[in-house]
Amino acid sequence: MSKNAMVSRVENDRVLVLERVFDAPRELVFQMFKEAEHLKRWWGPRGWEIPVCNVDFRPGGVWHYCMKCVDPNQGDFYGMESWGKGVYKEIVEPEMFSYTDYFSDAEGNTNPDLPSTDVTLEFIDQDGKTKLVNRGEYVSAEALKTVMDMGMLQGITETWDRLEERLNEVK
Repeated sequence: MSKNAMVSRVENDRVLVLERVFDAPRELVFQMFKEAEHLKRWWGPRGWEIPVCNVDFRPGGVWHYCMKCVDPNQGDFYGMESWGKGVYKEIVEPEMFSYTDYFSDAEGNTNPDLPSTDVTLEFIDQDGKTKLVNRGEYVSAEALKTVMDMGMLQGITETWDRLEERLNEVK
């Protein structure tokens, strides 16, 4: 378990704020989010792989990916695929970027039945470490509850644990 635990809070009933400090320089942490080769190695909860990861990291560009459960111990999830699509809005390297996150299908069509999220990631330099602040804004409190009920908090915690492991490998 990491000594740099994630802190989470909800603002205005529909904004989920996640914070965690990573023991790595800001430029490197930022790079982990912009390059498919890195994302493939850490994105998603434990037991899930990223067989498809296409990144066009520029405002208006699209990140389209598939998470697939490869862990037989995860029961009904085993073999399941979950497609996602991010559309980048603003990028200020290495300080921040924002995107809208959608559930999608293999062709990149967004799923209107599941809530999209406006995500802003902020990378704050703290004497060679990086404080990552993830703000996810949902259309409503109900939409936020929907993703929380889907186990999103556990998923993002495991994802950021994997990010920390990846940073330790490459730094």
